Amino acid sequence: MSELPFGFGMPDRDPERKPGDEGEGGQGSGQGSGDADPFGFGALFAGLGGGAPGAGTPEELLGKMPLFAELQKLMTWSGGPVNWDLARQGAISQLATGSQPTSEAERTAVAEALRLADVWLDGATELPSGIDRPLAWSRVEWVEQTLPAWSTLIDPLAERVVGAMTSALPPEAAGLAGPLAGVMGRMGGLMFGAQVGQALGRLSSEVLSSTDVGLPLAPAGAGVLVPQNVAEFAAGLDRPADEVRLFLALREAASQRLFAHVPWLRQQLHDAVHAYARGITIDREAIERGITEAMGDMEGGIDPSDPESIQRLIGSGVLEPEETPEQQMALRRLETLLALVEGWVDAVVATAAADRLPGHAALAETMRRRRATGGPAEQTFATLVGLQLRPRRLRDAATVWGAMAQQHGTAARDRLWSHPDLLPTSDDLDEPLDFVARQGLDDGLTELTADDAARPSEGTGPTSHETDPPEDGEGGTPAR
Repeated sequence: MSELPFGFGMPDRDPERKPGDEGEGGQGSGQGSGDADPFGFGALFAGLGGGAPGAGTPEELLGKMPLFAELQKLMTWSGGPVNWDLARQGAISQLATGSQPTSEAERTAVAEALRLADVWLDGATELPSGIDRPLAWSRVEWVEQTLPAWSTLIDPLAERVVGAMTSALPPEAAGLAGPLAGVMGRMGGLMFGAQVGQALGRLSSEVLSSTDVGLPLAPAGAGVLVPQNVAEFAAGLDRPADEVRLFLALREAASQRLFAHVPWLRQQLHDAVHAYARGITIDREAIERGITEAMGDMEGGIDPSDPESIQRLIGSGVLEPEETPEQQMALRRLETLLALVEGWVDAVVATAAADRLPGHAALAETMRRRRATGGPAEQTFATLVGLQLRPRRLRDAATVWGAMAQQHGTAARDRLWSHPDLLPTSDDLDEPLDFVARQGLDDGLTELTADDAARPSEGTGPTSHETDPPEDGEGGTPAR
């Protein structure tokens, strides 16, 4: 695995980050190469209103009583493996000067776009509307309103990571790591809260809707756009702002229909993430061998009093858990489901908008490029479970849904969502047109089976006009 959940790995975990990006907008903590904050404590101190760790002597830091009073309160968190109070605080602290409240005009425009989108989608899919209230959120509102959904998704992952890391760390390594080893056990909630807060703060500046990460994050029945982010997205395109808003409203409304009327889908996505979490284990012997080798390779060895040498040990990758076959299967399932959701949305929006929205083709291509270069969905799942969502999977999924509608109709296409066993598998996406062709054969077999069931079976009591002719000599002439 190239990345570990929540930053347990090399300090430079963001493949899109360029040299010199560290510290821009307060979002570089714990991410840039050479950063001495691999566990995200920059976000912790920033969220508490203090400076970066190490900004002053211990005596000076102890003099900041409000900071440590807040820290003591956070240390009493008992709400689970992630300190969500800190996550919220850290995310919003990044948006202190960057989030604009929504105006009445923006709320009206979003409501009108979502209503029109639902009207257009009625002719493109058999699934009815999933929106009963259109909403326009600011970036801060997006953070606050999506926290319950994030908690359901992330808590099992964080709990498993903490348990695996703390139970498998050898005593020798714990002695070398000093306070950092204790941090993994005693301050896991703070650590994850800081990391998640950073991630949500960044995401809130990029997401365009409540389903932009591939999962429904808003309360049931809510269709959401983030006007500030939509406006920034539209500013870089050669299309009218109203057209861009309507295109994004179509995507949001289509996603909401799918998640509202395929009741097992959300749980299947969560189960795939949690199945991965259940497989997180660490081989202590492998760690011991890795530490021995790393200490031999590292210049100057390990000095318990030198935080940089400890960071180099952590950054060497020796603490990374090995990925099991079961985890690989869970990731494959998650990747396939996400691709099928995204591909279905692409196909349905194309049907609804093709003859109505002049810039649909250009906007759809922009979204494909956005995904290919790492949009919010790709960033989210790369951070959480190390999943690199492949654009090829999305293209193959869109091919399946488009061909299904063309060859078998929208009802047959949408009927595949009636049960998870009917959906294309990862292997099916390797040959998407073969899968579509098989659906036609299956339909034909189903019709034949139905006809056979309706036809009287032989030897089950013939009707009077179907009686066998009498044999010769039994009173009658055999039928010729």
